Amino acid sequence: MSKQSGGRDNIGYIRQDKKNYLRTKRERDLSYGEAGCLLMYFEKQTRKNPSFTYVLQLDKEEQITNIFWADPKMLIDYVHFGDVVSFDTTFCTNKEYRPFGVFAGFNHHRCICIFGAALLYDETSESFRWLFEAFMKVYGQKKPLTIFTDQDAAIGNAISEVFPDTWHGLCTWHIMQNGIKLSGNLMKDGSFFLKEFKTCMYHYEGVLEFENAWDKLLSDYQVKDSSWLNRIYELKEKWAKCYMKNIFTLGIRSTQLSESLNGDLKDYLKSSLNLVQFFKHFERVVNNKRYNELKEEFDARNKTSRNIFPMSPIMLQALQVYTPVIFKEFQDEYIWITACFIKFRIESVVIHDYIVSIVNREGDFNVKCNPVGPTITCSCRKFETYGILCCHALKIFDVLDIKFIPANYLLKRWAQGARNMIVESVEGTGVEEDVNLDCTQRYRLFCPKLVRIVSEASNSSDDYALVDRVANDLCAQLQNLGVAAPSRNPSSEYTDVNIGFKKKSPRKGGKCYKSWVEKQGKTKKTGKTNTPDLHI
Repeated sequence: MSKQSGGRDNIGYIRQDKKNYLRTKRERDLSYGEAGCLLMYFEKQTRKNPSFTYVLQLDKEEQITNIFWADPKMLIDYVHFGDVVSFDTTFCTNKEYRPFGVFAGFNHHRCICIFGAALLYDETSESFRWLFEAFMKVYGQKKPLTIFTDQDAAIGNAISEVFPDTWHGLCTWHIMQNGIKLSGNLMKDGSFFLKEFKTCMYHYEGVLEFENAWDKLLSDYQVKDSSWLNRIYELKEKWAKCYMKNIFTLGIRSTQLSESLNGDLKDYLKSSLNLVQFFKHFERVVNNKRYNELKEEFDARNKTSRNIFPMSPIMLQALQVYTPVIFKEFQDEYIWITACFIKFRIESVVIHDYIVSIVNREGDFNVKCNPVGPTITCSCRKFETYGILCCHALKIFDVLDIKFIPANYLLKRWAQGARNMIVESVEGTGVEEDVNLDCTQRYRLFCPKLVRIVSEASNSSDDYALVDRVANDLCAQLQNLGVAAPSRNPSSEYTDVNIGFKKKSPRKGGKCYKSWVEKQGKTKKTGKTNTPDLHI
C-alpha cells in the first residue's frame, strides 16, 4: 500500500491500525469445529482438576475472541510469588496470528514461574482491559505490587484503569530498542550516546544527579528538540533507577522473563498449528520450566550451600532460612562488611544516624537504625526493592552487636518454606496441584491442627480428659463409617502396616539361576574357582 501511494506518510494510518481494522473483517476467526475442540480441551482439564480456570470473551456474533487460562500450579504460584509480574505479548504463535500474552514472575529460587496465559484477538485497549479484569477475577481481586510491560500505550491505558494502585514499569530493553530505531543517527561514528543513555537509566542513585546528567546528554548531542527523548523523559518514573528506589521490583527491569518463555515456545511452535495443537505444545514448555524448579527444590533440600562465615550467627540463620540462590546473594552482601566504614554517626536515645561508605568506592549511604526494634533503613533501598538487607545495614548490625536478622527483614517469598501455605480459590475451596494426592493433602492439613490440639490438651488433666473422650468418639464414628463403606481404602484404617519392596514372583519351574561367579565352577586340575582377580 505504501508503494502504491508513494510512501508510508501518504497512507494515513499505521500498521497497528491495519491490524485492528482486520478484526471487523473476521480474518482471524476460529475455523469450523476449532472452538468446539477448544472447549473440549478446557472441559478435559477441568475434569482432571477442578481448580483449572479459564475465561472466554464472546463478541456480538457469539464467537470467541479473547481467552485467558490458568492451571492449578499457576494459581498457587501467584498467591505465593505474585507481588512482581512481567507481562508481554508476541505474534505468530499460531496460524490465526493471535497475540499470545503471558504473565510471569520469580519464585523463591529465582526461577521463572507462570501465573497465567492468554490468546488475544488483537492488541487494543479493550482487549487488554478485558484480560486484566479476567486476571483479577480469577485471582480474587488480588493485584500485583509491580507490573512490567513494554512501551505500549494500549497496555498502559488498560493498567491505569484496572490496576490503579499497581506500579507500572517499562521494559528497559524495549526502550533501548526504540531508541536505536528512532535515534539511530545519534549512535553513528563511535558516538557514546547509547552508553550515556544507559548510564542515566541504570547508574544514578539521586534524582538531582539524574536530572543534571540528562540535561548534559541533551546539550552535548544537541537533541533538546527530539520528540522521542522528550516522550521518554516524561515517563522517567517508570524506568530511571533513582525514581524506582521505593518500588519492590526483585531486581527486575524488563519483560525478559516473559520473552524467554516466548522464545522457548517458538522452538516448539509452527505458524501452521491450530489452537488445540498450540495448547499441547504450551504445556510442554511450561512443564520444562517447572522441571527446572523441581531440580532447584531438590538441590535445596539435599545439598548444603557453602558458608564461608561458619561462625557468624547471622549467616547460620540465613543458611537455614533462605534458598541457596538467595543465600548466595545475601552472602555476597555480607562479604562487603569488612570494606564498609562509618564516616559519621549520631547515636541519640532512640534513632541512630550513620553515614556508611565503602573503601575505594564512591558514594555515601545514610543508615537509620532503632536498636530497640530493631528496625533499620538504608538510602540504597536494597531491602525495599529486592527483599534482602544490604551490606551497609549489616555493617550497623555488626557495630551494634545485633547477631540475628530481625524477623521483619526475612521475607517469606525468599524462604525455603515459601510454599507452606494453603491456597484457596475464589469459591473458597482449596487449590490442589495434583488431585491424585488428596490423601496426602488431607494428612498434611490435619497434622498441624491435631498437633496443636494435643499440645493444648497436655497442659491440664481436664483438657486431656476432654480431648481423650472426643478422640474416642471420633474413632468409633470412623469405624462405623468404615463398616458402612466397605470399598474404603484399607490403608486408611488404624492398623500398623509393614511397608517393604514388592517381591518378585518366582520363575516358571522354580529353577534358580546362578550368578556369573557361580557359573565359573572349579577346574579339574587344581580345584580352584576360575574367579578373576579383583584389583582395588
